[in-house]
Amino acid sequence: MPATDLEQIVSLCKRRGFVYQSAEIYGGFRSTYDYGPLGSLLLRNVKEAWVRSMVQQRDDVVLIDAAILSPPQVWQASGHLANFSDPLVDCTECKQRFRLDKLDDPDVCPNCDSKKSFTEAREFNLMFKTYMGALEESASIVYLRPETAQGIFVNFLNVQQSMRQKVPFGIAQIGKAFRNEITPGNFIFRTREFEQMEMQFFVEPGTDMEWFEQWKQLRMEWHLALGLSPERLQFHQHGAGELAHYARAAFDVTFDFGGTLGFQEIEGVHNRGDFDLTQHQQFSSKKLEYYDQLNNKRYVPYVIETSVGADRVTLAALVNAYREESVEGEDEGRVVLGLHPSIAPIKAAIFPLTKKDGQPEMAKGILNDLRMAFPMDYDESGSIGKRYRRQDEVGTPFCITVDGQSTTDQTVTVRDRDTLAQDRIDASQLKSYLAAKLVG
Repeated sequence: MPATDLEQIVSLCKRRGFVYQSAEIYGGFRSTYDYGPLGSLLLRNVKEAWVRSMVQQRDDVVLIDAAILSPPQVWQASGHLANFSDPLVDCTECKQRFRLDKLDDPDVCPNCDSKKSFTEAREFNLMFKTYMGALEESASIVYLRPETAQGIFVNFLNVQQSMRQKVPFGIAQIGKAFRNEITPGNFIFRTREFEQMEMQFFVEPGTDMEWFEQWKQLRMEWHLALGLSPERLQFHQHGAGELAHYARAAFDVTFDFGGTLGFQEIEGVHNRGDFDLTQHQQFSSKKLEYYDQLNNKRYVPYVIETSVGADRVTLAALVNAYREESVEGEDEGRVVLGLHPSIAPIKAAIFPLTKKDGQPEMAKGILNDLRMAFPMDYDESGSIGKRYRRQDEVGTPFCITVDGQSTTDQTVTVRDRDTLAQDRIDASQLKSYLAAKLVG
């Protein structure tokens, strides 16, 4: 049975070391979370899967890592200073704040049910502002980036010329972004500090919609390859009233988180036209054109953007993988994270059946050999059943047991997380066995 409530995921994440409330010993810090030992590995695996697909396996996309702090001119050119805001209202009864555009009924407070209790809406800019240097004055204002895309645009010429790229080509980046959200919530789905995986693909004007359709399909295929269920994924097309000020066309890849969340965006694919490069060209007075030598012409490229929330995809993977099921012959059921092997934090765990007869020594020898190739875990505490259950809960695809027979013939049992089937194989074949299973 899948998770019916997000609280099941939140509980598992804290209990098993995936995600903790930030500064919990001080009562927590609202909508801020820390990734624990297993969560940091899961998040890293998601990001590495993105880099493999987006950069490593392509000839036309390169990776950069731009600065988090940016001067006001960048955000003035991008439109963020003027347009990056949400309509904010306050309830005069319960003193809670809300985004007006997210209220089911703009006349009723969802917190205290008061009617006609909202203040007049006012625009609330979502960027975090700070100061560079010793003095807090207007000349030293800088902003934490609300998206990673602008670091790509301002480096367009640097990358194109230094890497000798020809249009069409893309620039990818993974990094932190910060938004002073009015109503963050739903665990790591919407936070004020989050991580984006963005790629801006520069194309010749007139070819943009063809590339837009290609990238739309490629991005859906990536989510499916990550193990997300097809029935929980769908596209949402932005209507005229939803399009951002820069967008010519936009689709979201949405995932069904279940419960009250339902289908929500985990990635956006946008045709940004030439808005960004044209704006930065105007505000910086630097030409951001591409010279097509073959056809002897210059133009400002159009941009197809793919923007993924790393935290949202990680949460989607957890929700998608979580299940509770009964096991034949056992009174207690089990909780399983059926994570795709490519993103599972631990690829295999190894157990000595007992703490004697040379079994721990053999198990640790196998562990030291395998951990050079795979993230591994070792557990000799509790019954073998309890050890299996602990690994099922964190998504470990395979469990290896060293038993009495192992020390005599050098074979071990390998148990599959999902099928519960056990194979008896020679310990010397474990590396190739796991490699084939984890890749396949």
